[in-house]
Amino acid sequence: MGKNIKKRRKPKRTKSPQAILVWGFAGAISIGTILLWLPFAHQPGRVGLLDALFTATSAVCVTGLAVVDTGSDFTLFGQIVILLMIQLGGLGVMTFAVIAFKALGMRLSLVSQAAVQDSMFQKDVAVLFKSVFGGILALTLIIEFIGAAVLFAFLAPLKGASGAAFTSVFHSVSAFCNAGFSLYPDNLVGLRETGGLALAVAILIVLGGLGHTTLYEIMGLVKKKLAGNKDDGRIARLSLHSSMVLWMSAGLIIAGAVMLMIFGLTTGEKNAWEIVGNALFQSVTSRTAGFNTIDIGALPVASLFLLTTLMFVGGSPGSCAGGVKTTTVAVWLARIKSSLAGEKEVNILGRRLPDETVSRAGLLMGLAILWNIVGVIILSATEPGVNGAGLSQIIFEQVSAFGTVGLSTGITPSLSVSGRLWIILTMFVGRLGPLTMAVWIVNKKRVNVHYPKGEVMIG
Repeated sequence: MGKNIKKRRKPKRTKSPQAILVWGFAGAISIGTILLWLPFAHQPGRVGLLDALFTATSAVCVTGLAVVDTGSDFTLFGQIVILLMIQLGGLGVMTFAVIAFKALGMRLSLVSQAAVQDSMFQKDVAVLFKSVFGGILALTLIIEFIGAAVLFAFLAPLKGASGAAFTSVFHSVSAFCNAGFSLYPDNLVGLRETGGLALAVAILIVLGGLGHTTLYEIMGLVKKKLAGNKDDGRIARLSLHSSMVLWMSAGLIIAGAVMLMIFGLTTGEKNAWEIVGNALFQSVTSRTAGFNTIDIGALPVASLFLLTTLMFVGGSPGSCAGGVKTTTVAVWLARIKSSLAGEKEVNILGRRLPDETVSRAGLLMGLAILWNIVGVIILSATEPGVNGAGLSQIIFEQVSAFGTVGLSTGITPSLSVSGRLWIILTMFVGRLGPLTMAVWIVNKKRVNVHYPKGEVMIG
């Protein structure tokens, strides 16, 4: 009888949202690895098990780094598998978050919300899920369909209608999901003179990197404007989150393009318009997607470090992009400004930020910097002199994997087994977010002990 009472009193264990996210992505990568390793998914002898694992991780984590050529080493079946994994990875944060909400049947704590891609929703997700998630899914598919149609219009005259059909869909999904996978061995370098195609890809990348909830909010605002809905006399405005996303995204794109033109691109540009176009495209894609219209390996060191900084920042919360996110950097900079000015509160765009948000931003920045420092040390030890790569190329490769960008100076295919395994782990951590991984791993039991105060010198 006593044993039965104890069993009844034993609390039911439930998995945390972080665990569901981690194991969900890990499961998708495992299935993708098996499918890509099948004999009819690739050309004979071209793809090994580690290559399949690397490609599956890169696709699900929407990174774009590749150790084999997607267009020639994989069959049509393998390319379709990669396409589906990219789409799953692009919607993965929302999909697995929904599974967590339903499985737990409860609201998420502030820490858990931060783990699910740093507050993807601005309101009660349990209440808004049915309408918001359905709208986001529909908006995603519509944008990808329009993008594929536009790309087909540019590719059909060059590749033929039959050759352009699947290619257009693949690149549209890859661009919007910020994956950076291309079916061409030189990525988009051979198509950079087709300015309209590069512009279409850039627009898809920007839309995918803004964040699904920001896009959904913009579309809702546009609908209200067109319908003449005055909302009881109130002026319809974007939320603070979406305003920060738009301002930061625009600022990073413009500043990145200007500095790329100052520091220098490659020597292949024929005129000023091509220089401006390539600078803008690389400024857009380096934060999120990984497509390139120039030879990244030929860039000056200053340009490489600029792109590294943009990759570290990444896209925006709730998007397909990686990195620490635009809003995190904005909050972090606002905190520095407030501290230097001696202000107790952190304000941005006329609003006071909660202490939890400010602390979370600082924690995320610290974890991200620490992970990349460790990664650079590991790659420097495992990849000595690979392809003549120096420290700048190793740093670039590490941050590209962490930011799930997919740009490379050309050393990815030559990485050792140890180097590839580390990059796989980094892509995984970068996609889920270092804060998610830390909350999942670290024991969260509270210890109500107050230690004596101590003084240390800093600075």
